[in-house]
Amino acid sequence: MTITRSAFVALLAFFSLAGVALSEVVFERGQLSFETEAGERITLDVEWALTAEQRARGLMERPALPDRTGMLFDFGETRMVTMWMANTPESLDMIFIDDTGKIARIAERTTPYSEAIVSSDKPVRYALEIRGGHAAELGLKPTARLVLPLDLPK
Repeated sequence: MTITRSAFVALLAFFSLAGVALSEVVFERGQLSFETEAGERITLDVEWALTAEQRARGLMERPALPDRTGMLFDFGETRMVTMWMANTPESLDMIFIDDTGKIARIAERTTPYSEAIVSSDKPVRYALEIRGGHAAELGLKPTARLVLPLDLPK
C-alpha cells in the first residue's frame, strides 16, 4: 500500500484534529549497523519511527543531523514506500532497505521543503534518513547490508 501525498496530508490533518501535536511525538533511540562489502561495520545512533504517528512526523522541522545519526522508519511489512521532504529544512539521504537488510536504493541529497515524492522504486521494509551526503561519506552503497535482526523497541 503506497501512501500518496493527499493521504499523507489527510493523516497529518487527522492527528492534528485528534489533538496530537506533531511536535510532541516521542521517539525511542537505539543503534543500528551496516556491514560493507569489505567487512567494515558502520554504526549509527538512530531514532525509531515505528508507529503511523511517528512515521508521519519523521524529521520535519528538525535542524541538521549530526554525523552518524538518523531515523529508521520500520513499515512493519515489505511494500512500496514513498516519502517526501515537506517541512524538512535540511537535505537528507534516504536509504531504502528490504527485509533481508539489502539496500534497495539510496536517494541522495533530497531537496529541503520539497513535496516531490521520493519512491523506494522496489518493495522495502525500512527507510533510513541521514544527513544529506552522509551516505557517500560513510561509504554506504547498495552492496552494504543492514545487520539484522534489529533490536527495535516494542
